[in-house]
Amino acid sequence: VPPSTAAAIGDTRDRGGRVVAVGTTVVRTLEAWSRLGRPLDGETRSTDLFIRPGFEFREVDAMLTNFHLPRSTLVALVSAWAGRERTLGLYEEAVEAGYRFYSYGDAMLLL
Repeated sequence: VPPSTAAAIGDTRDRGGRVVAVGTTVVRTLEAWSRLGRPLDGETRSTDLFIRPGFEFREVDAMLTNFHLPRSTLVALVSAWAGRERTLGLYEEAVEAGYRFYSYGDAMLLL
């Protein structure tokens, strides 16, 4: 998370705004960053953070993500956000409506 992004998040929070992550990779990155603290200038880090139901989100207030393949870790992340039953309902509706899944498919905004 570059310093400019950290500053933008801080400014957004100060104004009472919401942090909207675009993509599950951004969700995971921001949530890991929130737990590890701010790195030193130029420092890089990795994470083994696995977001699944029961996870407590600290940094992300909403997310935009596409529809992922069934039984994937990304569906687990969405289920952590929206709840398992609600996520299954969203996916059922998406299948019925003919939405496209996986990369370059249709997307959903989770508030």
